Amino acid sequence: MSQPHPDPSAQHPSRHLGASLSADDFKTLFRGHPGGVAVITADAGDGPVAMTATSVSSVSADPPLLVFSVSALSSASVVLSSAETVVVHLLDAHDLDLAKLGATSGVDRFADADSWSRLTTGEPVYRGVRAWVRCAVVSRMDAGGSIVIAGHALQSHVERDVEPGSPADALVFHNRTWYRLSDASVID
Repeated sequence: MSQPHPDPSAQHPSRHLGASLSADDFKTLFRGHPGGVAVITADAGDGPVAMTATSVSSVSADPPLLVFSVSALSSASVVLSSAETVVVHLLDAHDLDLAKLGATSGVDRFADADSWSRLTTGEPVYRGVRAWVRCAVVSRMDAGGSIVIAGHALQSHVERDVEPGSPADALVFHNRTWYRLSDASVID
């Protein structure tokens, strides 16, 4: 008796959905979609790494989960691919220098020893940022040229709280430029 042959479209559903957008068209699409700014740090044993990300998003409050993505081309990707924990720093406009540092290639992001320290659990954390959360990495998924990482929030610190309904100097990256949200940004 012969075995049934699997339906190739079940393994590759995109074959029947049509051609995908080009990388340039996709970048154009998201260039007009603002993102909150964060810096992710980790240390898997060979020294700390940091990177700026606009892909951080909360997933669930109970359990407290968040996700972010890291390009496989990022200098931090190897460490973030193996670290058991990460620290996600949620930035505001007062943290613009840190956001720029994490986005700059080829620099030592930990050269200023006064700007960071280690938590008692060992993770690198930047001082004075709006807020940070230490997460256990609970899942990783390859997604194109990136890795999507899910983290379970274990510990947090809020330096500058945000009042409900207030923009509170939020830092946003939009159309290749940094922005500060303010009361003038509010529309009703």
